[in-house]
Amino acid sequence: MNLRPRLLCLVCAGAARRSPCCPRGIFSGPGGGKRPVPAEGFSPRKVAVVVKTTRYEFEQQRYRYAGLSEGELRELLALKGSSYNGLLHRHNVHSENVEHIVQCLRNEGIEVQLVKRRDYDEETVRWADAIISAGGDGTMLLAASKVQDRLKPVIGVNTDPDRSEGHLCLPVRYTRSFPEALKKLYRGEFRWQWRQRIRLYLEGTGINLTPVDLHDQQLSVEQHTKAHISQIEQKPTSVSWPHLLPVRALNEVFIGESLSSRASYYEISIDDGPWEKQKSSGLNVCTGTGSKAWSYNINKMARQSVEEILSIGERC
Repeated sequence: MNLRPRLLCLVCAGAARRSPCCPRGIFSGPGGGKRPVPAEGFSPRKVAVVVKTTRYEFEQQRYRYAGLSEGELRELLALKGSSYNGLLHRHNVHSENVEHIVQCLRNEGIEVQLVKRRDYDEETVRWADAIISAGGDGTMLLAASKVQDRLKPVIGVNTDPDRSEGHLCLPVRYTRSFPEALKKLYRGEFRWQWRQRIRLYLEGTGINLTPVDLHDQQLSVEQHTKAHISQIEQKPTSVSWPHLLPVRALNEVFIGESLSSRASYYEISIDDGPWEKQKSSGLNVCTGTGSKAWSYNINKMARQSVEEILSIGERC
């Protein structure tokens, strides 16, 4: 990796207010600063519902070129230690909750556009007055990443409330009581609260100006090597000015090789300081929201490790 990205934090989409009397979710709204401000009633006319890809759908897509029947897919999942019936059941639960959300919105006279994660783009964001992510925290992060207007609300709804909490989503009781959440939005019984996101500038050579979703690639080592060689053979893209990527990171930005087994070689400068050469598995830069997610698990120390360090200090 030979890039010198410049990172800049900015106040963008708002976030959850953890109050028992108000819907909890990611919102953005009027006002500024870090303190939540009272909200007026919010009545969107057009809403885009971003739907997650369930594990059942993912497995179907993964082997669709092999032309497997449902019975063959069941046997293949069993060999991998996965339950076909369990995946299908969770998929049906998710689908029923998505249908419930969409129907509730349409009952209120709201125009709804249902989009899968692979079809979610900037045009969809521009069309909608509000974005609703139907899935979990991962879908919430995806939905928020493409919203560049800080005044456009992004609301997360957990479509698997029996198995997950969804810290960035509305409380799980609102999944089945979604009309109640809509009424609170209309009456203004919630508060806007700002959260920081990260935007990323790239400058240099070999930059792919069109983002690639690694979730859709699922390349093997051999496939990745062939793709890497073909990219090298192509004429590299040179950007002589800072290029702003069309995404915003609500949790974190990870900079590293797309193939995780490869080490990253890079130079880093912080606050216009001297450049230093580094070699590592990659670089992770997180926001306050992401400080308790992946970044926390990367850096946390197990209790046993702390006890061993303290015991060494006692012996000294």
